[in-house]
Amino acid sequence: MNTILVTGAAGLIGRAVAAQLRARGDRVVGIDRMASGSDETVVMECDLRDSHRLHAIAAATTLDAIIHCGAHSGPMVARDNPYDLVQVNVVGTANVLEVARIHRLRRLVNCSSVSTYGDTGPGPVIEDVPQQPSTVYGATKLAAEKITTAYAVEHGLDTVSLRLSWVYGPNRTTFCILRQMVADALAGRPTRTTSGADALRQYIHAEDAATALVCALDASNLTQRAYNVTGDDCRTMTEAANVVRQILPEADIVLGPGPDLGDDQQQRFDISAARRDLRYTPAISLEQGIRDMAETLRAGRAG
Repeated sequence: MNTILVTGAAGLIGRAVAAQLRARGDRVVGIDRMASGSDETVVMECDLRDSHRLHAIAAATTLDAIIHCGAHSGPMVARDNPYDLVQVNVVGTANVLEVARIHRLRRLVNCSSVSTYGDTGPGPVIEDVPQQPSTVYGATKLAAEKITTAYAVEHGLDTVSLRLSWVYGPNRTTFCILRQMVADALAGRPTRTTSGADALRQYIHAEDAATALVCALDASNLTQRAYNVTGDDCRTMTEAANVVRQILPEADIVLGPGPDLGDDQQQRFDISAARRDLRYTPAISLEQGIRDMAETLRAGRAG
């Protein structure tokens, strides 16, 4: 049994990571900004900015590795508080890296984001193209990624970052237009946007994202420090809306034309490196993910 520290363990991805680790027999030490859960699923309160609390938790057990999911997640979060974005996403990551360095942990897996790229050129987009984030969120994830790599180079810490694309699932609490379309359809509400019908999205279900992170924890032959990880299903938002309509015929969706004016304009991301080194293959199609999300929301099990 390995003991894995999972940061952000009450969040969309962290919760799925913790569940997958427990299912295979690992012990999970889960932390988040607010305590939650019970028995073996307990998540302890710990703000990533509180380095003393982090080290106290690490000292109380023998950790093997860290999967770092804790962060302000997405460019729509804390947009009006960029200073806090930097404190949580950058300083918080540095605090977690210090735990890994001081306790000489086997590996740290860092959740990064395709937001580090900003707008991209023609796809497929591979990991070594220039990264030009257009948001403070994207810049914080890029900074965290670079610091994570620097800890590997300078201090010999085994680290890897996964650049996750648009993560969705019924338990998502921050805004996600895909989840919104499903929730609106179930509630008999229309979904309307002023733009975005032609925006390309490579969604990834939270369970697939968690699988990739666990694969990165286990991988024996990492040839690079960062990997694109997506659902490998690139569609326009119009095409995604059509999937929602197929599953929920009552859905009333009208998307404004053109790209999403509130997001980066990105092309297809290449995940061949993650397939090769992490042995990662997405298992949940967009159709299956939307169907499962609809069933979960209808049954009131999300939360």
